[in-house]
Amino acid sequence: MKQQASTVLVPSAAFPWRGRIRKIGIQAGVLLAPFILYGLFLLIYGVNPVELYVSLVKSTFGDLYGFGEVLVKATPILLTGLAAALPARAGLVNVGGEGQLAIGALFTTWFAVFYLNGLPAWLGIPAMLVAGALGGAVWAAFTALLKVKGRINETISSLLLNYVATFTVGYFVHGMLKDPKSFNWPFSPELVSSLRLPVIDGTRLHIGFLAALGFSLLVWFVLTKTRIGYRVRVLGSNRFAAERAGFSIHRMYFWVLIGGGALAGVAGMIEIAGIEGRLRPTTGVNYGYLGFLAAWMAWNHPLRLMLTSFLLGMIAVAGNTLEIQSGLPSSSVQILMALVLFFLLGSARRVKR
Repeated sequence: MKQQASTVLVPSAAFPWRGRIRKIGIQAGVLLAPFILYGLFLLIYGVNPVELYVSLVKSTFGDLYGFGEVLVKATPILLTGLAAALPARAGLVNVGGEGQLAIGALFTTWFAVFYLNGLPAWLGIPAMLVAGALGGAVWAAFTALLKVKGRINETISSLLLNYVATFTVGYFVHGMLKDPKSFNWPFSPELVSSLRLPVIDGTRLHIGFLAALGFSLLVWFVLTKTRIGYRVRVLGSNRFAAERAGFSIHRMYFWVLIGGGALAGVAGMIEIAGIEGRLRPTTGVNYGYLGFLAAWMAWNHPLRLMLTSFLLGMIAVAGNTLEIQSGLPSSSVQILMALVLFFLLGSARRVKR
């Protein structure tokens, strides 16, 4: 019996790399499978998937401009992803990044147009950052108060408030913030050059992506290295244990939602100061939902969220090339996003089990 046991144990001890190779193979399969299935979808419509994928890679990584566009798209996705990931670590589901980004952009534009015009860049841009964070936090406060005081599910309230935020932005760009020189188009006056984020020559890439990376590292540090982060993680793991430990549950719920809203508001500020230059009804549309998707794909981990945001940014940029090369609508790239999500969630569940 001892001899048989030793023969069974020897292979696993002698070849420990087999498990690692198998894990790497599973991860590679998870990444490749969505593209293979999407390739079958392209074949149905008479598009050569190999040629299309090569052109997608060239368009996003072939030059500095294409790579910069990926980072431009990934920046608001990362910040709105953090807006979903931070409350999620406390057991909450914040789907309101879309609306919080919009109100953050509204606050940014309001202060920039009426109060910050004459300030130098070193003072005006930080002031706009504060204004954007304040706007997102104010909008998230509605969800937080409904959760804490009204015991209303935060998923439903934050989702419905997205539509209210869209109509609120529309009201202002058709009214008090409407540019008199717009020939009746609904958008605000353009920001002065001193309030625009610096960009890399030859691209649209601005320094806002560095701010997004910095906030991601900050959220990771707070969640993993501080007492507050430990309490948040305990609350998200077991609310009853947190209550017995004497944690102020509702206060923690309130502040993680406020913090998430502030991060989404910063995304709105970056979109205004870095890309748009003025507020429009469509500013930042769908970034909140893409950020929520990225947070799910990263299992609400701030560092992994950097990778998933970059992946979704790459796919979003590739959608334009898809429309040009194949004639399919750029929105069809969302099928690829959905496939990536399903496979990542499935693999994460397998690893967890």
